[in-house]
Amino acid sequence: MPRLFLEALSRHRDQQADEAQTCLHPWPPVELVFTSTVGTPVDPNNFSRTFARWCRQAEVPTVRLHDLRHTCVSMLLTLGVNPRVVMEIVGHAALEMTMNVYAHVAVGEQRSALDKLDGLYV
Repeated sequence: MPRLFLEALSRHRDQQADEAQTCLHPWPPVELVFTSTVGTPVDPNNFSRTFARWCRQAEVPTVRLHDLRHTCVSMLLTLGVNPRVVMEIVGHAALEMTMNVYAHVAVGEQRSALDKLDGLYV
């Protein structure tokens, strides 16, 4: 996990501990990373709606949370990370899933690849 994320999760843990101390209801004894405001598991549908609202507020296209997984795979591959390593990071059992379903080629990469042909036909 990138250091940036680890630092954010550490801050989140500290904030969550503060929330548990000030919560009017007893905080459940389960140690969850992300919780509702009273320490219970987050309902996936509620979180999806919240994420869509955040996208609208940020004035960016609204995407499904799962689409972020595809983006992560594509970005790692664009950065030159070995496909096998990417497969392990996202927890796929087969490289084909990573490469054929999750990896998306950016238009810029396609243009760059085609530009390499320019020198051959002069």
